[in-house]
Amino acid sequence: MLGETNLSNLLCSMQPILRQGEYVFCTISHQENRHSNLDPVCLFREDEGLTLILDREQADAVSLSYTSVFCMITLSIHSSLEAVGFLAAITGKLADHNISVNPISAYYHDHLFVPAGRAQEAMELLQEFSK
Repeated sequence: MLGETNLSNLLCSMQPILRQGEYVFCTISHQENRHSNLDPVCLFREDEGLTLILDREQADAVSLSYTSVFCMITLSIHSSLEAVGFLAAITGKLADHNISVNPISAYYHDHLFVPAGRAQEAMELLQEFSK
């Protein structure tokens, strides 16, 4: 099943969903095994260590430090990994309103991590694309 590549279709049909919970970005060294019993939304290997994106409660339970708390918005349209300009349009609109965003592209959907205190505002801005 191929994802959508047409920018107009992507923007007007993205149907953002604000997920329950709060999420944090944490980092641990490659040698640490504290993450083995965690269930991260995403794990990314960088030269400096492993970045874990996980539910805030999980991070707190094992005393992982973090600097910010985010909410996750899933764009429910199946976007192609080769789509051009989709995230640029979205992140640009949020930037125009001084909302930071950390996007993650997965096979079927794009996911946006926005500051928890601005999640509702971000949802309203994203919904403007479909009007």
